[in-house]
Amino acid sequence: MMAGTLQYILNDSITEGNEGSGRSAAAPRDIELLDAYSRAVTSVVDLVGPTVVSIRVRVPAVNKGAGRLPREWRRPYGAPEDGSGELQEGAGSGVIIAPDGYILTNDHVVADAREILVTLVDDRMFNAELVGRDPATDLALIHVSGEVLPAATLGDSTALRAGQLVIALGNPLGFSNTVSAGVVSALGRSMRSPSGRLIEQVIQSDVALNPGNSGGPLVDSRGLVVGINSAIIKPAQGISLAIPVNTAKFVIGEILGHGKVRRPHLGIEARVRPISRRSQRVLGHPSSTVIEVLRLQKDGPARRSGLISGDLIHAVNGEPVSSMDDLHRYLGTRTPGTTFTLGVVRGARQLQIPIVSAEQR
Repeated sequence: MMAGTLQYILNDSITEGNEGSGRSAAAPRDIELLDAYSRAVTSVVDLVGPTVVSIRVRVPAVNKGAGRLPREWRRPYGAPEDGSGELQEGAGSGVIIAPDGYILTNDHVVADAREILVTLVDDRMFNAELVGRDPATDLALIHVSGEVLPAATLGDSTALRAGQLVIALGNPLGFSNTVSAGVVSALGRSMRSPSGRLIEQVIQSDVALNPGNSGGPLVDSRGLVVGINSAIIKPAQGISLAIPVNTAKFVIGEILGHGKVRRPHLGIEARVRPISRRSQRVLGHPSSTVIEVLRLQKDGPARRSGLISGDLIHAVNGEPVSSMDDLHRYLGTRTPGTTFTLGVVRGARQLQIPIVSAEQR
């Protein structure tokens, strides 16, 4: 029965006006649309494909960085599976962003790598050096020397719209030069980086990704890189996440200009603390939680400003904050050395405490 059904489908697909089947071949307009879609994808592959690289790394098997490698694509390099040897090997993808050899990838691909090997689509191989990492956004920049390389063009992720065609290129599960296409499912998502920090404005798509796609580009129909593929949601079907290219532009600029991403910090350890409805009304606070200071870094900005353990932070420069994510979000838009005013509750008193942020180290 299966064979008959298959034969029916095959015959029906090539028979035009077949009276016995009661069906007709695809309308010319449908064929034209399909061809237009195919041309859009293939033209992007022709343009961007040469800029996509395979990255292989060797990391200490007993190092915490090795534990961050997805188990599906990590394997020992001259070491038993239990990690008792010296090194283990992992793989990912990257995209060349400058002809002089700068390559953008995920931080979790190259974190703690002792060796980084880059392979181009034409099978040329290079040893790469790490230029800089930003665990907070799961992005990293590596560099290969001695060649003029094809480079991709970075686009504008703020111009994306839900439903827009996007194409992912990379090396999933060791299958090099793999292409998958889909649409932008949603914008403005957030996810946790491996370091635990919240990444904002993440792009959600239904593009098929697998371990090894990490670090590869997400590209629009014009061949512009709009995101860096970073994560999948395993229990789900067709939910893939990419870090927006505008975030990557900021990280690239900071790494090339300063060797790292500079972020302000206050020097506190804190937790979310619930407050009563009465306290909400008194403070004019929109949330039922505030930030409780647990510990202060020695000689840190918070200690120097007079903040003490047990203080409850509910606002920064008059803007309500109810979690460490809110605080990180606010600080992330400022530079180190900026002065803030913290709205604090200490016992029965409300205080306004000025604090000068320091560079996070």
